[in-house]
Amino acid sequence: MKLNALLRCWPLALASVLPAWAAQDTTPEKLLAEYTAKAGAPASAERGQKLYGTNFGRDLGLSCASCHNDNPTKGGTHALTEKRIAPLAPAANAKRFTDRTAVELNFRMNCKDVVGRECTAGEKADVLSWLLSIKP
Repeated sequence: MKLNALLRCWPLALASVLPAWAAQDTTPEKLLAEYTAKAGAPASAERGQKLYGTNFGRDLGLSCASCHNDNPTKGGTHALTEKRIAPLAPAANAKRFTDRTAVELNFRMNCKDVVGRECTAGEKADVLSWLLSIKP
């Protein structure tokens, strides 16, 4: 199982060697606006916080908080690889949600692992709305 998780991380390693200008093509606020527009409904920080802490009963029994920490202004640790994870909240980590490709890749992989499917635009908007509401 650990090998499978490591193999899925190769796109993140690839993203780390891209030029700095390529990695900063958006802002968390722009992404929130885009996800909200795609969802066709206002984002809810309350729903986002709930989704972040929910264990969906998948094989690994994880929630977003399992790796990213209950407090997303603090760093976390990947449950399988034990790799350190930088804070998820943009207020604590200015680089979060500034690379559209990395954001989409991480939502896709993490939602499939935790939720069991890809997250909807509304779910992404909700989580991002909650993360943007958090101050260090």
